[in-house]
Amino acid sequence: MSKRIIINPKNAVNYFYFQEFSPSVVCTGFDCGIIEYNDYLLNDALRSADDHIAFTWLLTERATEKVTAYMSLIMDSIKLSFSEKELHNLNYPFKTIPSMKIAKLAVDINFSKKYKGIGTFMIDSAERIAWACNNQYCAARFLTVDADIEHDEGVLAFYEKNGFIPNAELFNKNRKTISMRRDIFQ
Repeated sequence: MSKRIIINPKNAVNYFYFQEFSPSVVCTGFDCGIIEYNDYLLNDALRSADDHIAFTWLLTERATEKVTAYMSLIMDSIKLSFSEKELHNLNYPFKTIPSMKIAKLAVDINFSKKYKGIGTFMIDSAERIAWACNNQYCAARFLTVDADIEHDEGVLAFYEKNGFIPNAELFNKNRKTISMRRDIFQ
């Protein structure tokens, strides 16, 4: 097997482009290895967009026109403890802080064998979208995610590597996900 191509913000445009998920986009054949995530893309993402619940972005490989990865973004707010607010220098009387949430993020297993760094690139892209919202439309201090440890035990380390930390207010050892945040202003 040849060496995997490392993807970063500077070279990604040579290999991929982003597009909004729409009925005209063909996603058949997408397989991230998690049935629930494949089903969401094929059966629920368009309905979620129509209902104004989640907006899905597709990363498409230029050479093949195949969907390589996707992420669904939603608006969110997170509860922070006093010490968590202190950590981020947020001296506000309210507990909840606005954020943008990565509701789903999945990479096709075939493309993860060919490319390295697609997941990190998707997170960085979500942050760029959050910055664009901050600059023009509405505030979001954090990028949040519910790390799905039920389907992938390594996902917690992946998000930590990408600058996310667990939210103490929502930490529960019996959960199938771990609520995490990344301060997009630090």
